[in-house]
Amino acid sequence: MSERQTAARPPSHSAKGRATASNARLSIWSATMPWWFVLIWSTGFIVAKYGMPNAEPLTFLALRFGGTLLVMLPVALLTGTPWPMRRAGGSAGRIDWPLIAHLAVSGILIQAVYLGGVWAAIKQGAPAGLAALIVGIQPLLTALFARVVGEPVSRRQWLGLLCGFAGVGLVVANKVGVRGIGVGPVALCVLSLFAITAGTLYQKRFCAHFDLRVGTLVQFGAAFVVTLPAAGALETMQVRWNVEMFGALAWSVLALSIGAISLLFLLIRHGAATKVSSLMYLTPPTTAVMAWLLFGEMLSPLSAAGMVVAALGVALVIERRAAPVASAS
Repeated sequence: MSERQTAARPPSHSAKGRATASNARLSIWSATMPWWFVLIWSTGFIVAKYGMPNAEPLTFLALRFGGTLLVMLPVALLTGTPWPMRRAGGSAGRIDWPLIAHLAVSGILIQAVYLGGVWAAIKQGAPAGLAALIVGIQPLLTALFARVVGEPVSRRQWLGLLCGFAGVGLVVANKVGVRGIGVGPVALCVLSLFAITAGTLYQKRFCAHFDLRVGTLVQFGAAFVVTLPAAGALETMQVRWNVEMFGALAWSVLALSIGAISLLFLLIRHGAATKVSSLMYLTPPTTAVMAWLLFGEMLSPLSAAGMVVAALGVALVIERRAAPVASAS
């Protein structure tokens, strides 16, 4: 067969099949990514139950952030991760320091302030249900400020946000004991609420697109630099090393700090801030199921009803309306 005949042959069916299969896998991954994020993110409260008795909150978080850096730094070096560059004319360009600064700010807000506030509040006596309820206002707060990143919120989405918050309230209703709770733990929960809201909007506005390896290094590096001195100043930094502590720390580093946060980065990059935040409504219900399975905690009919209401609210927020059929291209 001549070269001309060979070049004229159409692509094989096997190549088309591989491309179709690859596209199908990509579509499945894109569709299931939010639910993987919810599942992994919800284990945070389970980790707290194992880790909190063995280390103080900021100490544990400093170990978590430092461990994430120890894992990701070799990965970045071995894979030749390029630093973000800002090109100027025909020159080779310089490191994009403004982008790195934006990543550091969002990392401090989402990691150090949000997680540190929630963990410290629970350590000081705030019921986990109360903390979940206060932080659960985040999707509503995000929607209020969504216009900062140019995202209008429809009436259907507002209905979904309110519905989701009501569902979270039902899920944690039997765990929200506020008697004897001081102002300090509540203030820490409110601080965490504003930190996760501001961090999500800030990242969507200023640094939505970046290499995940670079983003992880910068954000957790900044969080580590902030958290370690705070732990040294406010805590004894004593750690009781046992199987539960090692397991909680390993899961926090690999699954939460690397896995869940990378998924959150991708969701913020490709989705509206309001839609991404609405997924947080599913965290308390998922955590309640995990606690029921692992620790035998009560799962009341009221909580079960709240799960359905929260899921309905999220569906209203993230559901895409059918677009007009375009002509085939």
